[in-house]
Amino acid sequence: MTMKINEIHAVHREDFKAYDTETLRQRFLLQEIFAADSIVANYTHYDRFMVGGVMPVNERLVLEAPDLLKAPFFLHRRELGIINIGGIGTIKVDGTEYTIANKEAMYIGNGSESVQFASKDAQNPAKFYFNSSPAHARHDTKKITLQDANVLDAGAAETCNQRSINQLLIHSVVNTCQLQMGMTELHPGSNWNTMPAHTHSRRMETYFYFNVPQEQAVCHFMGPPQETRHIWVANEQAVVSPPWSIHCGVGTANYTFIWGMAGENMDYTDMDFVKPNELK
Repeated sequence: MTMKINEIHAVHREDFKAYDTETLRQRFLLQEIFAADSIVANYTHYDRFMVGGVMPVNERLVLEAPDLLKAPFFLHRRELGIINIGGIGTIKVDGTEYTIANKEAMYIGNGSESVQFASKDAQNPAKFYFNSSPAHARHDTKKITLQDANVLDAGAAETCNQRSINQLLIHSVVNTCQLQMGMTELHPGSNWNTMPAHTHSRRMETYFYFNVPQEQAVCHFMGPPQETRHIWVANEQAVVSPPWSIHCGVGTANYTFIWGMAGENMDYTDMDFVKPNELK
């Protein structure tokens, strides 16, 4: 089993203003999430949040603690959220196996020592996208389907931002310490997400874009509301958003994205909105 681990350091909002395109991409864009028969992990210094992907093809992959965690096992004082964007796969947690289909999710609690991933079909492998945050209590491991999700309908066709927000790891669906995750699906004809934009200073967030057609892209906007920048994002790439940054995007074609958050505040609605005409 191969694990690739990257470390992402935190950035001061004043330093951010001087970054050129390449520096922005190095600091905030996660260009590789999936690699065949590998676990790709990114350890960020924003709320100690981890982002990555597990893609078992011909092997069963075991989630082990990288040296960076200085822990006896990965979920020692951590919790884990997973959403499968590929073919049907299985996740075995301390001997109990769960079958996870496309767009189904999994929450694995603090203290779980053995986590193993496999695909049902090597020709259509599972792609387990994951987020992980520190945890100081143990909550039950749980599989979550779209039928379990709390669904919010937002936006409108007239403003090109009509979308369904599937809240999968949210306190009304599953108990977590601080981790929240969900999947936003844009309706046909819409290409803006999270517009009007917002910030939440008590939580960081990541956006993972997928189902982006070949030769298309998403333009992701970030930065303080009065000092924004953009990053062009390809299919199956992610962007890290600091607490001081807005996060929104527009695609050249329809797409889906997974959002994940952690911090001291579990209130999903705690956002400071910025009107489009107030952005710079």
